[in-house]
Amino acid sequence: MAKMEFSLEDQAKVHGYSQAAFAAPELLAARTSPEPQPMYAHLIERCPVRAIAPDVFSLVRMDDILYVNKHPHVEQASKYLGSNRPAIPLGLDGEEHRKYRRLLDPVFTARRVEPLAPQVRGLADRLIDGFAEAGEVDAYRTWCEPLPSTIFLSIMGLPMDDLAAFLHFKDLTLGNQIVEGVSSEEQARRRVEGVTWIQEYFTRDLDAREREPSTRDDMIGWLMSAEVDGHQLSREDVLDILGLLMIAGLDTVAASLACFLSYFARHPEHRARIAADHGLIPTAVEELMRFESPVVDGYRLVTEDLTLPSGVDVPAGSYLLISWSGANLDPGHFADPLTVDLERRPNPHIGFASGFHRCLGSHLARMEMRVALEAWHDRIPDYRIRPGADLVYSGNPRAPHRLPLVWP
Repeated sequence: MAKMEFSLEDQAKVHGYSQAAFAAPELLAARTSPEPQPMYAHLIERCPVRAIAPDVFSLVRMDDILYVNKHPHVEQASKYLGSNRPAIPLGLDGEEHRKYRRLLDPVFTARRVEPLAPQVRGLADRLIDGFAEAGEVDAYRTWCEPLPSTIFLSIMGLPMDDLAAFLHFKDLTLGNQIVEGVSSEEQARRRVEGVTWIQEYFTRDLDAREREPSTRDDMIGWLMSAEVDGHQLSREDVLDILGLLMIAGLDTVAASLACFLSYFARHPEHRARIAADHGLIPTAVEELMRFESPVVDGYRLVTEDLTLPSGVDVPAGSYLLISWSGANLDPGHFADPLTVDLERRPNPHIGFASGFHRCLGSHLARMEMRVALEAWHDRIPDYRIRPGADLVYSGNPRAPHRLPLVWP
């Protein structure tokens, strides 16, 4: 079969399918609930593979998802960030994807990111200084959201004064999510506006750097001098990589921290354990990545006919909605999956995706979350949801975008 081409029109189709899929009552309820896990468990048992739109199948079982994510004829279906340029490396497949991963993977190893931990701790503490004595805070807007964005600016070598503009960009580029009261057309317009802004922003920064006599010692400086297959990265390549790093760096860690704090605030027995023993935090992060699965799902495109391990035939040209949230609750892979075990080992969750497109920045995200949770529980060990507050989760990454916490 000839290789299928993937266009912006195909991308629009993916977003249309996403809108249709999450209009389904059970899936929309799962995205907006503080406790979606029983809903996913029901889908695993009753509807492990099902058609949710023409030529679109949803997958929730781990074996099916692991299979398609390493299949040579299954491609990434969310290739673009709002322009006709692919996000690098997420929007690439095959050898093109592999060559950029060979360039970028060594930059984000656990060993390379660990020296950043003291900086993360300092930033976390400085933010907490602003509200610790107040006894209450909207933790998402005041701590979870600005912390990873500030870290991103620091790693990239960008001015801290630009934080507010970057947070506005993040809000604009959530156009591929289900946002209450906002049409899909408006979401697409916002995403294009956001991508246009960030490309213009980075273009100005790159122009200024090229006029300087020496290369700066930061991530952008490194990308400007990096080579792939013996060739220096083009300006477009650098912009495409920065666009993806920005989306991933600003949003996923913020959502994960919000999910984790929300969980601990509602389960004081687990909160008390990690507050008393920070040695539990690394495995607690892994367990809540499994149980909460802040990055809910992704799309894949099947380019040749295939048969899933579950026995379902999927024709070429079909799209697959891959549910990380479902797979992470699969009783075939996790003992007692609806129970949170802060010491669970082994924990083969796919909260950072799996296969060819496994999260490039997973080690950085783990370190940020571990250090941030240590800082929070050193400073504010006893907290709860403000009485009378209703938590509403939305988006992908899934998060409570208002998280009112109170403490003595």
